Amino acid sequence: MQIDIVTLFPGLFETFSATGVLGRAVDKGLLEITTHDLRRWSGNRWGQVDDEPYGGGAGMVIRVAPTVEAVEDLLEERSIPPRVVMMTPRGRLLDQQLAQELANEPGLMILCGRYEGFDERVVELLHPDEISIGDYVLGGGEVAAMVVVEAVSRLLPGVVGDPESVEADSFTGGLLDYPCFTRPERYEGRQVPGVLLSGHHGKIRRWRLQQSVELTVTRRPDLVKKNWVRYPGEVRSLVRRYAPELARSCENDE
Repeated sequence: MQIDIVTLFPGLFETFSATGVLGRAVDKGLLEITTHDLRRWSGNRWGQVDDEPYGGGAGMVIRVAPTVEAVEDLLEERSIPPRVVMMTPRGRLLDQQLAQELANEPGLMILCGRYEGFDERVVELLHPDEISIGDYVLGGGEVAAMVVVEAVSRLLPGVVGDPESVEADSFTGGLLDYPCFTRPERYEGRQVPGVLLSGHHGKIRRWRLQQSVELTVTRRPDLVKKNWVRYPGEVRSLVRRYAPELARSCENDE
């Protein structure tokens, strides 16, 4: 997958794209991350791409012309048009389903805003998918773009060494992940659950599922409501055991 990132601070992505699983994916050619400095399209010798907002107010706004020209030029360089994404607090909230949608695309182009964001005509002319990583404000779209790249890249074939670890990730099946343990078996009076030492794969699978369901109904009941219709019978039965009122509410909403 080719990912283009349009930003005022391309240097922020140098270490990010060369580290860990992501770095190995880039080395293997499974993923290509290219940053583009928006100042290249500033149209002035100072590289200025922002200006004061019409109507007054605090902050600066990224101008429409450099942004549109940058995207149009980059799109012409790609034989297969990527999906254009803008990081913005007002966008669709990133979740595992959206990450999978993006991973199915042939490529992505991510626009990273700064200051007070982009001139609204960027949205009107380019029609990007507006995406948010949460209900809070960051200094710019770069960190949010990194979250998108991280979430999407691990869903690409071959990026994560063990595909089963991706399938078992939190949110993939609409449940939080189960607790994990490793050596030593005992530490400061805390013992690894005996079932994990039993070697009985069926019992281990059942224990992990029970733990996932119990954690989800306790900490993220909203996930249960969101995913109830796609839960298999075994999961629904466990929800009824751990949170009968929540299960009844979900059944009434069907």
